[in-house]
This record gives sequence, structure tokens and C-alpha cells, in this order.
Amino acid sequence: MRKTSSLIIVVLIAALSVPAWAQTHSEAYKDNIYVTGELKPVDSVLKVKVGDRAPDFLLPSIAGQKVTLSQYRGKKNVVLSFVPAAWTPVCSDQWPGYNIVKDLFERSDAVLLGITVDNIPTLYAWTNQMGKLWFPVLSDFYPHGKVAESYGVLRSDGTTERALFVIDKKGVIRYIDVHDINKRPSLEVLVRELEKLK
Repeated sequence: MRKTSSLIIVVLIAALSVPAWAQTHSEAYKDNIYVTGELKPVDSVLKVKVGDRAPDFLLPSIAGQKVTLSQYRGKKNVVLSFVPAAWTPVCSDQWPGYNIVKDLFERSDAVLLGITVDNIPTLYAWTNQMGKLWFPVLSDFYPHGKVAESYGVLRSDGTTERALFVIDKKGVIRYIDVHDINKRPSLEVLVRELEKLK
């Protein structure tokens, strides 16, 4: 119980510090951020549910490697973080925020995979502006949004929903959050779901 309480306190402190840090970070390149305006929160239909085996995929990363979901099977829990598009405000704050809680992923024996439908050069430039991210950033550019479509989070405008999928070491989906596209998902909720996998 004490361990869980301590973890929640750490998460709350990190969650409270993320907005200030992310805001300062975004200030450095705010003129490069494309403001999309209000977007309808959900414009897709999920094709998977909790308890399903997560669809496998092969995607290129900005580091030059090909990454598959199945390469983590039996080794790591996985969090898929789909974000709508590079160079947009919430996305540019969400992923750097995960740097602050990297140790919480490690304690849950989990890896984070960031996925967008942008191409590799765009993702490379965007992540360089955000600063070094500890997790692989993957391009679902071609065939456009194929992985997002397989999970049911590809929007009709060609971007993706803001969505998180927690997948256990057996490759089974244990948690899904298709979030309001205009808001960052809660770190506290994500950590709580990862704790359940221990």
C-alpha cells in the first residue's frame, strides 16, 4: 500500500509540473506550432476492445530502425500513444511530458511507442524541436494510417485520434483511452493501469 501511495504522489507531482515545463518548452518554438482550432473529440470507430490481441505492425522509426509490436511480446508491456499530428499544440506537450515519468514506465516493465501518420522527415524535425525523447517515435505515413486504421483510430481527415493502448507482455490489450483530442490524457490514470500489469 505504501509503495502505491508513494507512486501516486510521484505521479501527481510530475503531472502538476508537466504543464509549466511543457508550456515553457513550447514557448521556444511556438511560432512553428500549427493551431488546428477546435476538433470534434471522436471521429472514428474502434476496431479492438480490451481483451483482444493487439494487431501487430511494422513501422519505421525516426532512429532508422523498423519496429514491430511483436518484438516486445514476452519481454515488455507496451503503451501505444497515437497523436493526431506533428507540430500541433497538445501533441507537442504530451510526448515531452513522458520524459518526466520515464522511471514509472521502467518500474512497470513497459515501453512507450509514439505513433503518428506524419512522415519520417517531419517527425525528425518535430522531435528535434521538442528535445530528446526516450521512446521510439514511429511513422504510420505509408500506407497512410494503416496501423491507426487497424486499431480504429484513424480519423476521416487523415489524422488519428489521441489514443492510448496498454498492451501486456502476452500482446493482449488491457486498457484503451480514446481521449478528447484537445486535451492530454491523464498520467495518473495511465500509471494506475500500468500498475495493474505487475
